[in-house]
Amino acid sequence: MREFGEASIEPKRITNKSERVCDIQTGVNKNMEKKRNTFSGSLGFVLAAAGSAVGLGNIWRFPYLAAKDGGGLFLVIYLILALTFGYTLLVTEVSIGRKTKQSPLTAYKKLNKKWGFLGIIASLVRVIIFPYYITIGGWVVKYFLAFLTGKGTEAAQDGYFTGFITSDIEPVILMLIFLAVTAFIVFRGVNKGIESFSKIIMPLLILLVIGIAIFSITIKKNGDDGIVRTGVEGLKLYLIPNLDGLTVKSFFTVLLDAMGQLFFSLSVAMGIMIAYGSYVKDDAALNKSVGQIEIFDTVVAFLAGVMIIPAVYVFSGTEGMAQGPSLMFVSLPKVFAQMGKVGNVIGCLFFAMVLFAAFTSAVSVMEAIVASIMDEFHTSRAKAGIIELIVAIIVGTIVCRGYNKLYFEVKLPNGAVAQILDIMDYISNNIMMPIVAIGTCILIGWISKPQTVIEEVQKNGEKFSRKGMYVVMVKFITPIPCCLSCS
Repeated sequence: MREFGEASIEPKRITNKSERVCDIQTGVNKNMEKKRNTFSGSLGFVLAAAGSAVGLGNIWRFPYLAAKDGGGLFLVIYLILALTFGYTLLVTEVSIGRKTKQSPLTAYKKLNKKWGFLGIIASLVRVIIFPYYITIGGWVVKYFLAFLTGKGTEAAQDGYFTGFITSDIEPVILMLIFLAVTAFIVFRGVNKGIESFSKIIMPLLILLVIGIAIFSITIKKNGDDGIVRTGVEGLKLYLIPNLDGLTVKSFFTVLLDAMGQLFFSLSVAMGIMIAYGSYVKDDAALNKSVGQIEIFDTVVAFLAGVMIIPAVYVFSGTEGMAQGPSLMFVSLPKVFAQMGKVGNVIGCLFFAMVLFAAFTSAVSVMEAIVASIMDEFHTSRAKAGIIELIVAIIVGTIVCRGYNKLYFEVKLPNGAVAQILDIMDYISNNIMMPIVAIGTCILIGWISKPQTVIEEVQKNGEKFSRKGMYVVMVKFITPIPCCLSCS
């Protein structure tokens, strides 16, 4: 009878060429996984992931949705969704990344070969989003430079924003500047680039957000109608739920707005957190880190509203709060202009903060694309980065041209009149991202089973405090609002 030790060390016999090739490829893949860069610790991961989440979606989109949807009502619904729906998708994606040690393009098929299409869709989302994100990043650069050079009054004039985005050259140049900085950080890699950048930028961003929020609450102004409006009154409008005229239909509108905001705020359903999760060390406290990201993102989103809504109310009344997407580039410069000399300083600090937020998100989107190319085609970071850089330059230029030489209008299914940027935004956010979210819930909830994520979270003995809620959410509840958000 053969001893166990003898059986265990008997060399494997390779019987044909295909087995030999397969073994070689497997060895290459394992070797690449061992060499995969990682964040130096939990702090690096939390700051980088929070930086991805704290982008233009928080600074720009959250405040105008809160103002539109009854202030406190939107806040309450968003907070409930963040702690349940958002947490479910966030912990799932980070766990998939750390378990597979792969980027989103290859992580899904490593879990289940038949579900690799989810990785393709998630990757296409990022490829679509990145060119228009760097275009908007160029707009932020424009306003930051305007206030930095003392030209904030000009930026507040009617037609300034439209004149800028419809010009031929300037939007493209500023988009390329924004892209160059983003690419520089990504080319430096996980530790020297993304982690180091996040450790510097994120504390600065938080200080600016808190400082501007405090200032916004303290201001007051005598209106033309003789009524004194204060920042505290604007804060009350933001915090206290307005239930006047609330119907079932309008409630579901608020619910869907809050749901859509979660996709923006937490960077889920586009594979970014899978990529960042793949850089997390196996001994890191995953559940604790996800909770910190969740808190970080929600606090910054809340403070963004405190920064913007009271100030807009003081200088423009409730009418100014209803400006919607144009709030940041049209309404706020007018608010800063009415503050006098200090307005130029506040405007400069504000757009510096927005620029920081835009960079951290843009870096995460580009990194997830580059990581996917590296993992799928086993190429270097430099080659993968150059490929994405070329694509971004071409498509980004087309997006910029969409407001002048390539301008056209199309009516979307939701009734909005759209140009190139709006069409790309609609396809990625209203169609593809919900599909990725639904597919991820089905894969983890019913195919691979929730235990796949639970084991990854608990692998170091860490307590999974929301385990019961997680199982129910990923299997039954989370897919429902994702289906509703497909509109």
